[in-house]
Amino acid sequence: MAEKEKKIGEITHYFSNINVGIIKLSNPLKKGSKVKIVGNTSDFEQTVNEMQFDRKEIEEGSSGQEVGIKVKEKVREGDEVFLLG
Repeated sequence: MAEKEKKIGEITHYFSNINVGIIKLSNPLKKGSKVKIVGNTSDFEQTVNEMQFDRKEIEEGSSGQEVGIKVKEKVREGDEVFLLG
């Protein structure tokens, strides 16, 4: 059975040198959550192990914030981020 997916944001930037994607959140996101990132060439799932806002580690990002998360694959601007569960 497929996991329930809820769109929580969109990638606005990717820092390839540190493998970090910036997500503009439309819904809250907690550290430890499982997300799916989908775009033209992206389609993978991962757990959010690290999340930062304003260069500081945070436990939860809220709607409207732009947070950075460590990603295991390259992401691109416009990729959609879904919360799994």
